Order: sequence, then structure tokens, then C-alpha cells
Amino acid sequence: MEIRGNTFIITGGASGLGEATLRSLVEAGGKAAAFDVADEKGEALVRELGESVIYCHTDVTDEASVQDGVQKTLDRFGAIHGVINCAGIGIPAKVVGKKGPMPLDTFNKTIQVNLVGTFNVIRLAAVHMTGNTPNEEGERGVIVNTASVAAYEGQVGQVPYAASKAGIVGMTLPLAREFAGHGIRVLTIAPGLFETPMFDALPEKAKESLQAQLPFPSRFGRPAEFARMVGAILANPVLNGETIRLDSAMRMQAR
Repeated sequence: MEIRGNTFIITGGASGLGEATLRSLVEAGGKAAAFDVADEKGEALVRELGESVIYCHTDVTDEASVQDGVQKTLDRFGAIHGVINCAGIGIPAKVVGKKGPMPLDTFNKTIQVNLVGTFNVIRLAAVHMTGNTPNEEGERGVIVNTASVAAYEGQVGQVPYAASKAGIVGMTLPLAREFAGHGIRVLTIAPGLFETPMFDALPEKAKESLQAQLPFPSRFGRPAEFARMVGAILANPVLNGETIRLDSAMRMQAR
């Protein structure tokens, strides 16, 4: 999939992994729609990057909100060639804590944003991707989702988060199989520890402890490195139906 001249939706595109990916795609000549709820950051990106970017205030869990963002993208750029799903939340909580059982809303909210939100954007964007003119490989679109190593080695306090990310891993292959006849590839990246807003609130000692678990390089990943992986996926037409760990060979400990 060529980046130059093509249009990509990036959920969570106003910060973190999504912002880095958006910047990388625009720098390579692509056009991008940032789907996010961080209006100030999203609008600042548009002012900075110009006509190749639009910002759509989008709640990924809401059908009408996503449909509105998709339509704005089509109205502005004429087509959608790729979706990169980066929107997500992580709410640490034990299933049974000092105050009793985890509120069901905590679990539901995480599943809704991370898993249902990813699926919601896929289904509402893919229907338009199927009508694209195929390139020389017969490709009409590419979908890249974001899971986490927690899908495989979730820690104590990560049950909702790990379940939501495992769901993303689980739907990758069946989506790729279903969309194969349309020439749409589907892949997932499972990042390890990355420098994102999710980790900003951690104390330095906690960050040092986490970094010590990383074999090499023994540091948090950089959002630009996630964006480079997205670029590599877009460029390689035989990558499909796979979840790629991006984690410095990390295997998360129980706690």
C-alpha cells in the first residue's frame, strides 16, 4: 500500500502512538483523519500540518459518531485506504480489591473503548474501502490494530485491559480471512512498554522497574518506532492476518 496520495483514519490520532503514526503518514505524503476526543490537541495538529489532515471529534464506541467521522473523511479526501486503530484506555483495578468486587462499569468501559471501539471503526470504514480501485497487487486497503503484550501476559490489575487486547488479537485472523476477497489486509501490533500518555503518571521508580524487564533495548519504545512498524506493514503486501509483538523481547512478569 502506497502512503503517498492515500488517505488513512487514525483513531487516537491526537496523542501518543496515534499522533506519531499520523505525523509519519503525512510526512510520507499521505492524508490523515485524526479520530479522537482531545479537541485542543487535534485542532492544533490541523493548524500545524495543514490541508493533509482533518480532525474529527469521535467517540469510537458510538456508531453515529464514527459514521460522522467517516463521512467527513470521505467528503474531504474522497476515499479511505487505511485504518490505524490506536484509541485505547487502561484502568488498573483488581477484580476483588479492598473495597470489594470491581465495578462492572470498569470492565465494560475498557472493553467498549478498546475492543468494541476498534471493531466499530473497522466495520464502518471497511465498507467504503471495498469500493476502492485495487492497486497492482489487487489491494484496496489495510487495517492495522493496536493490541498489547498484555494480551498474552497480563499482570495483576490488568484483567479488563488484557481481555480487551486479547480480543483484538483474536479477531485479527478472521477479519483478514473475511476481507481477503476484497483485497483488504488486517494486522495487529502488540506493543510492549512505550512512551505514551498512559505511562506519564507513573513514578520514576516504577518506570525504572519496568524498564529493567526489557532485555534489549532496555528502554521504553518510542512512538516513532511504532509508526515505523505501521509503515513497514503498509509497505509489505504479504503481511496479513498476523499480530506482531513490538516489545524488546519482553515477557511481562505477574506483577
